[in-house]
Amino acid sequence: MFKKILIANRGEIACRVIKTARKMGIKTVAVYSEADKDARHVELADEAVLLGPAPSRESYLVADKIIAAAKSTDAEAIHPGYGFLSENEDFARRVEEEGLIFIGPKHYSIAAMGDKIASKKLANEAKVNTIPGHNEPILTPEAAVEIAQGIGYPVMIKASAGGGGKGLRVAFNDKECFEGFSSCRNEARNSFGDDRVFMEKFVEEPRHIEIQVLGDGQGNVVYLWERECSIQRRHQKVIEEAPSPFISEATRQAMGEQAVALAKAVKYQSAGTVEFVVGKDQGFYFLEMNTRLQVEHPVTECITGLDLVEQMIRVAAGEALSFKQQDIKREGWAIECRINAEDPFRNFLPSTGRLVKYQPPETSMEQGAPERRFGVRVDTGVYEGGEIPMFYDSMIAKLIVHGQDRAEAIAKMREALNGFVIRGISSNIPFQSALLAHPDFGSGNFNTGFIAQHYAGGFKAEDVPHDDPDFLVALAGFIRRKAREREAGITGQLPGHEVKIGHDYVALVHEGGGKSSRHALHIDEFVGHLGEAQVRVGERSYRIVSASRLNDIRIAGTVNGRPFTAQAERGTPKNPLAYRIQHNGRAIEVTVLSPRAAELQTLMPYKAPPDTSKQLLSPMPGLLVQVAVQPGQLVQAGERLAVIEAMKMENILTAERDVKVAEVLAKTGESLSVDQPILRFE
Repeated sequence: MFKKILIANRGEIACRVIKTARKMGIKTVAVYSEADKDARHVELADEAVLLGPAPSRESYLVADKIIAAAKSTDAEAIHPGYGFLSENEDFARRVEEEGLIFIGPKHYSIAAMGDKIASKKLANEAKVNTIPGHNEPILTPEAAVEIAQGIGYPVMIKASAGGGGKGLRVAFNDKECFEGFSSCRNEARNSFGDDRVFMEKFVEEPRHIEIQVLGDGQGNVVYLWERECSIQRRHQKVIEEAPSPFISEATRQAMGEQAVALAKAVKYQSAGTVEFVVGKDQGFYFLEMNTRLQVEHPVTECITGLDLVEQMIRVAAGEALSFKQQDIKREGWAIECRINAEDPFRNFLPSTGRLVKYQPPETSMEQGAPERRFGVRVDTGVYEGGEIPMFYDSMIAKLIVHGQDRAEAIAKMREALNGFVIRGISSNIPFQSALLAHPDFGSGNFNTGFIAQHYAGGFKAEDVPHDDPDFLVALAGFIRRKAREREAGITGQLPGHEVKIGHDYVALVHEGGGKSSRHALHIDEFVGHLGEAQVRVGERSYRIVSASRLNDIRIAGTVNGRPFTAQAERGTPKNPLAYRIQHNGRAIEVTVLSPRAAELQTLMPYKAPPDTSKQLLSPMPGLLVQVAVQPGQLVQAGERLAVIEAMKMENILTAERDVKVAEVLAKTGESLSVDQPILRFE
């Protein structure tokens, strides 16, 4: 077994590999860019080597620097994680030629299956059903349009070396094909150093179901069941689960056996994933093979009890698999939510900056310890006070739960999301909560178009329903009453001016635009029962019990005998007296006042926000890579105005209406802050 390995990656996957290596008694070497000098994976590793500047093409994508780091620290093997160089045939070969071990498949397997064009050719030769398409690299956007017309819209434009949703576009017409091809090539070049692009028919209403395979150097290959990955946004997975709620046992076995056959055909060893598109009749077609560890591997670890990182290390060290196909268990149901640094209420734009608060939910499962199952697990590479940089992907953490069945897993995930505290940047937790609460998700009635179908107009606050919104108001009243009790106990109060706790309050729920709804509250405490009160909101009554402190953001307790976890904090950017209450993805801002104070509040004037309708503002921090218009130009609604690059993704800003450009306020190549003006319109 190895004594020391280097992890050629960053973030949560680097931390994940370090945890298993430590369990196996293997020392670890981290590599990092200048932007990651204070990152968690650097702290966890036994040693760390600086690669270079923040851009990945100058650090994490430079093979020479990574190999030099391994040699200088006497590491015997390199684990590539996922992304970056993990599916790069040349890197895997170089590692082997330099006398090191690549903890992953052999370079010839990557060449055969890691390249999306080559893998489709091989699948065709093996008589595996594949989706119609054009498997040769496409060189120009004009050629892409011509090919798309021949295949028939819609088409999927894909980077040959792509992955993680980068270098991928779906086009429904010539215009989208032309623009999508250019963006696809740019993203592929920046993320993978390979701008080859091909095209295939886009199968409408498909499911994305993948099979986890594991092979060794002795020719043994097994499949570790499937993962359901159909909940996607912009072709990036949002929620993954294992097993799938859709396929039958016969389909499951057929997909597994086909995945194993493909892996054996290329002498595959290590962990890999064969992806299929599955139709509503359970017919399935080979899509591609990812010759690396997948982001969503924890759900497979939960249901099988196997540590996939450990298996990769053991196979790379020359060990044979210690189990056969019939030995692999499938127990319970696991779900993973990707917690990303993005604002779902602003079209999921990237959100970078400092994690002012980072408090994940309590966990009962651990990375690298799959035997501790049926609970909650958090895989992360961040910490409170750390930075989410603009140079890399947007993932904050992976939240994983394991239940006895699907219903229990969904319930556990909803409660875990309630207790996940993130402040300083925006996250997609409200969106995840809405997805889990959707009846079609609960019934398993979905496909890869689920998000586009149900949230076609974007994600809004009203898309997060709450089955009992009065509970949020009651919780605000409960917290305000506890605060008044503490204030009343302060010594030195002037006689006749003491704080009076009172029983009657008015809750003003702020709805925007200076409007608010009023709710009459009556609150009775239970003498001798600390942290307990009866709150009446209109005709509804809530008995709330909680030992949480007033300065705790995460509030846990019971309401009418049922356990709950919510988040509450006082003070919002617009109202320092308001409470922000969050539960099941729903958030409200509410001010709890005495009846007299509420009466006076109605007399306060409303200050309208400034009018920014004649400006194009940067919706995120990022690099301005293109300004597509000039002063005096007439622009129609939907036309491109500018392109901002953030977290390795190109974000195209388009005109919301017909406008005339008056002035360009930012230069190409400039680093933009949130809400920085780019253009001014007449």
